[in-house]
Amino acid sequence: MKVDIQAMNFNVDRKLVDFINIRLEKLEQYFDKIVDIDVNLRVENTSDKENKSVDVIVKVPGDDIVVKKTAKS
Repeated sequence: MKVDIQAMNFNVDRKLVDFINIRLEKLEQYFDKIVDIDVNLRVENTSDKENKSVDVIVKVPGDDIVVKKTAKS
């Protein structure tokens, strides 16, 4: 399984990359046919407190699973 992490509008800290990798490795316990995972991190330039977004795209044979979340941290 290959994990690709991209950040927009900020520099990713090594601790955040390690945290993401540890969490995503746990997915292999439930489904062992994961090909790729793309993680897109963004910080929006708004005054809203919930301005941090993540999109996780899990690529499996035949389909893609997409999860999106926006929060303040």
